[in-house]
Amino acid sequence: MSDTQSNPPRKGIRKGIYIVPSAFTILNIMCGFYAIVNAIQAVQLGLAPKALELFDHAAIAVGLAVIFDGLDGRIARMTKTTSEFGVELDSIADVVTFGVAPAVLAYTWGYGGVQGIDRYGWGVSFFFMICGALRLARFNVMARSPKFDKPGTSPKLDKKSFVGLPIPPSAAVLASVIHFAPMPLIGYEGTTRYTFGWALLIGMTLLGMLMVSTIRYTSFKNLGAKSMNPFITLPLLAALLSAIYFHSQVVLLTLSVSYAAHGLVLKGFSLLGRFRRQQPATKDLNDPSTIEL
Repeated sequence: MSDTQSNPPRKGIRKGIYIVPSAFTILNIMCGFYAIVNAIQAVQLGLAPKALELFDHAAIAVGLAVIFDGLDGRIARMTKTTSEFGVELDSIADVVTFGVAPAVLAYTWGYGGVQGIDRYGWGVSFFFMICGALRLARFNVMARSPKFDKPGTSPKLDKKSFVGLPIPPSAAVLASVIHFAPMPLIGYEGTTRYTFGWALLIGMTLLGMLMVSTIRYTSFKNLGAKSMNPFITLPLLAALLSAIYFHSQVVLLTLSVSYAAHGLVLKGFSLLGRFRRQQPATKDLNDPSTIEL
């Protein structure tokens, strides 16, 4: 009897592997729903200590969802279990967790309680959410349509970088801010509350614009076990995890803001280099070698 006949392929295990990435996506949705429920409960409690705890838990849930969102795609690629169903489910999960949940958090924790600008808060939260949805739709279309490989149609899909700020890091910026300062804006004095409210309005608007922009952001998809030196990566990873454990508020805020800003910085350097290359070469009149005879 041959090995194939004695050990037939176990189709049940193969089908089970396809469920693993979707399970992480469902955890992503659960974190988003948990964040929304906590935000609603917290705003009903006002400035009670329990409200601050609920806002902090909501922010942490969004942060955990970022991890789950990164794991489901990597696991699907590693196990070669990518599917159209998984792609669609992941997009829906991202809209809920990184679009709706941050929009609700920004309103309940932030500018929704600031008299005078609360009327703008609804529109800004909706703007952030719709920009995230548009960002996801553009990514899916670019990933599936070969016509975008033609020059002049749209930015070409690059595995090493994202076109526009991805929606999970965008949500992580707000989550890290709330985790850093879980007290809602209604707990601050009048002038400070008003200033922070406008800062949050501008920040959420900027994040929405970055998501639908064409600015390139590093994807880190080229990082893996084969591309990294474990003797360097593992100590750095251990140091990062230790820093997050002992100083999560400062470290997570620094990481999220740095990633959101690095695309703008790289774009600025790119424009500066292009401007310098386009400058015409000027002759130095004091240099004798430039004098024509």
